[in-house]
Amino acid sequence: MSQHQAAIQWHRIPHLLDDSTYSRNHIATLNGQQSVNVSSSVEYKGDPACSDPEQMLVSALASCHMLTFLAIAEFQGYRVEKYEDVAVGYLEKVEGVGMAVTRIELAPKVVFGGSKLPDAAAISRIHAGAHKNCFIGNSIKAKVSVVTNAIPA
Repeated sequence: MSQHQAAIQWHRIPHLLDDSTYSRNHIATLNGQQSVNVSSSVEYKGDPACSDPEQMLVSALASCHMLTFLAIAEFQGYRVEKYEDVAVGYLEKVEGVGMAVTRIELAPKVVFGGSKLPDAAAISRIHAGAHKNCFIGNSIKAKVSVVTNAIPA
């Protein structure tokens, strides 16, 4: 149905703290305009000032869930005023596989406004629908859980 492109660019420079190895820093370019400084995580000699691929995976999932949630809420006649999430991904060793992001926990905080406000059951149904229809969530093996907190405006 659609294609999504991301370009990465890396060149060898010495690691800032370890002369025996290379810098993991590189640039990811999205839509030809947005540049993101990326490195491996600090545990793997990465730069703490950069995003790491695991953070970007967690961010992609949280963003996809949010966008799907917003679409469902609007379709059902609810007005979302604010949506925030601090998602956490867990990189763990998987027997026979190696290291993998095995689970991602979403913790969205949603503020609704307008005359039609959803109750807790409706909010749970919207999150369930967002979880079921999130393209990124449907593309990964990690277990995804959602802990909700909705606030009327």
